[in-house]
Amino acid sequence: MDAKTQVLEIMKKEGTPLNAGKIVELTNLDRKVVDKAMADLKEEGLIISPKRCYWQAK
Repeated sequence: MDAKTQVLEIMKKEGTPLNAGKIVELTNLDRKVVDKAMADLKEEGLIISPKRCYWQAK
């Protein structure tokens, strides 16, 4: 499973907005990998930010 899929699945599973640090903790992925995956997901319109520095799946 690629990093983008892992990040999106964790966001869907948790059901609440998460920051990158929490996603790193839950997925055991490197912070840079999570940041890149989140940037890609944001660009694709698959995640939104309801408040500063927190993200959730659409």
